[in-house]
Amino acid sequence: MSDVQRARRVLTFGVCGSGKSMLAQQIADRIGVGYVSIDDFCWDPGWVQASPEELDARVIPVLQRDAYAVDSVYRRHNALALERVDVIVGLDYPRLVSLARLLRRTVRRVIRREPCCNGNIETLGRALSRDSIIAWHFRSFASKRERIREWEANPMVPPVVRLKRPRDAEALLAALAPL
Repeated sequence: MSDVQRARRVLTFGVCGSGKSMLAQQIADRIGVGYVSIDDFCWDPGWVQASPEELDARVIPVLQRDAYAVDSVYRRHNALALERVDVIVGLDYPRLVSLARLLRRTVRRVIRREPCCNGNIETLGRALSRDSIIAWHFRSFASKRERIREWEANPMVPPVVRLKRPRDAEALLAALAPL
């Protein structure tokens, strides 16, 4: 936990629905750095995905800043992120926890028409499609979990604070400076 207290550049990483964005925002507030949502860079209005070049132009300058808390990083930016970040907070929750959170969030966003991902609106059709965030959860869960564990075992990677359940995140936030 002390690694996070001393950090100026934090990567929060995990499967969709695990709570990365909220935790990254809370960490940013507590350690006094800016929060950046990487998904906002990936999507343009109308759910148009940014090209790899556009994504690089948006993400690389953020990762080169002196201080930030980001809520994820795409594989194409792993090397730069691992060179730059001071600590990785890995949300390694059981599938049921992250899936339940994702389902609740998706239903809430659909019903309330809450904007996400650079102002886009989730719809019921999108939530039920093969390309939905729910489908992505099932496709990416194992690889995200494996990546957290690989990073944790690799001494060449910044320290990893692996959170195995939501109460670990609560303990982390409690250990950081109060708001």
